[in-house]
Amino acid sequence: MLSKNIHTFIGCEAEYNEADIVLFGAPFDGTTSYRPGTRFGPQAIRQESYGLETYSPYQDKDLTDIAVFDSGDLEFAFGNVERVLSDIEERTKKIIGDGKIPFMIGGEHLVTLGSVRAVSERYPDLHIIHFDAHTDLRDDYLGERLSHASVIRRCHDILGDGRIFQFGIRSGDRSEFEWAKEGHVFTNKFDFEGLEEILAEIGDKPVYLTLDLDVLDPSAFPGTGTPEAGGVTYNQLLAALLTVCERVNIVGLDMNELSPTYDSSGISTATACKLVRELILAIKK
Repeated sequence: MLSKNIHTFIGCEAEYNEADIVLFGAPFDGTTSYRPGTRFGPQAIRQESYGLETYSPYQDKDLTDIAVFDSGDLEFAFGNVERVLSDIEERTKKIIGDGKIPFMIGGEHLVTLGSVRAVSERYPDLHIIHFDAHTDLRDDYLGERLSHASVIRRCHDILGDGRIFQFGIRSGDRSEFEWAKEGHVFTNKFDFEGLEEILAEIGDKPVYLTLDLDVLDPSAFPGTGTPEAGGVTYNQLLAALLTVCERVNIVGLDMNELSPTYDSSGISTATACKLVRELILAIKK
């Protein structure tokens, strides 16, 4: 008998009721401020994941040894940003309500807000670890408060001071850095210095991890809408991610800002695929 064609990330074929981790795609790029295209990220990652092995030599773990469910992409009504965020919030709420860890693949970075709304409702003491090239702390972008340039500021509206920690930052408006310095957000420029001390401070509190792939140097990751020179290497990023997943209690996470069409070599998509594999394996303790 023939089977249905079901397209999932490699090694993520478990049934929903068996899974501890649930993937879902958020293919939205309706507020991008420079080059669009991140809506094509989730499907590109799934398709190219079959160029990977399920085994990670970095962690000596294999996707075939754990249960992960890939629920596919959400279908969005483009042009209605709040409805998009509501759809993401509802999907995330369902996943955490069933005792599972949501792993969202964007899409532009604004999609994080929908997921954080749901996770913070379940975990009122939520903290955020944020890896990115950009601060994303504008109160608005060209008058729009719901933008990928203001997503972390909107998350701060929910969580308040002292609960958001940014690393790898190398771009932003002067006012964003000044606002962060007032004690609202911890911002470490350029690299991951001080990460271990922050993780020790967070302890066993619930953490949402958000990874904007443009934290990587564009020489290693050109396939993004807002590339910024001076970024970290793949090995630096992977080491930081594994440290976070090992040291704190990850209750939700996302990875975003792959625009596959801007890298015809496919290297950026392959890199994103590898990071999805490593994150899945790292959060399954």
